[in-house]
Amino acid sequence: MTVEPIYRAGRTQLRIDTCAPQCAAMRGGKIKLHALTRGHYPGILLKPAELPGINSIGFWNGTSTQDWGLEPHRNEGIEIVFLETGAMAFSVEAKPFQLRAGHFTVTRPWQLHRLGAPNIGPGKLHWLILDVGVRRPNQDWRWPRWLTLTAADRGELTRKLRQNENPVWDSSPEIAAAFRGLSDGVLRWREPHIESRMLVLLNQLLLGILTALTEQQKQRNPDLISRQRTVELFLRDLAANAASSSQPWTLQKMAAHCGMGITMFSKYCRALVNNGPVEYLNRCRLNRAAQQLDENPELPVTEIGLQNGFNSSQYFATAFRRRFKQTPRAYRENRKRPAQAF
Repeated sequence: MTVEPIYRAGRTQLRIDTCAPQCAAMRGGKIKLHALTRGHYPGILLKPAELPGINSIGFWNGTSTQDWGLEPHRNEGIEIVFLETGAMAFSVEAKPFQLRAGHFTVTRPWQLHRLGAPNIGPGKLHWLILDVGVRRPNQDWRWPRWLTLTAADRGELTRKLRQNENPVWDSSPEIAAAFRGLSDGVLRWREPHIESRMLVLLNQLLLGILTALTEQQKQRNPDLISRQRTVELFLRDLAANAASSSQPWTLQKMAAHCGMGITMFSKYCRALVNNGPVEYLNRCRLNRAAQQLDENPELPVTEIGLQNGFNSSQYFATAFRRRFKQTPRAYRENRKRPAQAF
């Protein structure tokens, strides 16, 4: 089953987490991994009507220090991870955390995160990736029909998950028991009544998470779900991710990517970075090109321009000269010269 990527990387497509490191570790006997899945995630393939909204659910168990870790990635749903035993390095948007047994994490589809620094530690880790139909902060969440929380509790859970910066929380006996039961269901999949048992456990898990967040969450930040937040994350990705800035963006495509019209998108962009969208995009591309000219003297100037989203060497040279007051070749030569002693 082919799954459309959420993020594109220049000429290639950057797909959501494919769990390749876990699969390699499983094949090498380093961990035991069991999962139910949709699409490209590893595990037993779910039928369309089974566990709707669940893109991946499962656990792995590694009894020794591992020689692998996950690369920074995003998921096509809310990812909830529970570390039952062990300790692991974890980061969200490059902010580091140290997970210990009893922690659970919540990351949203647009948040870049990873396990390992660079390798993961020993431990038993459970996960759930639940698709609520969002890819950007300002979109409305659509919970699966099997969620039996009252409308008030469902709304409260949505607000608490959307409006917080903290990705790491202390679990409770209710959360731990729900995850253990779900993992047992993964192992016993296809036995009678297992899907019904798992749906009950999923409701217990989400109710447990609502309780934990209510007890631990000090304050919510409504700005995290605003349209401006969507543009802010997009601009941040352009600056930090060469794969993003090198895409063939137009003003129309950038605005559509953020789910708004050109006028509103341009307004937010100028408010955030004091530049129009296209000017900011070119600044990101040129800054990265200048870095490559300095760090990769073997790369031809034309190739550097193409890698950074400029469709011709002439346009690249013109834009570079306008930004740095010299041609790309002159910039590289000047960076090679040793500083003069006075």
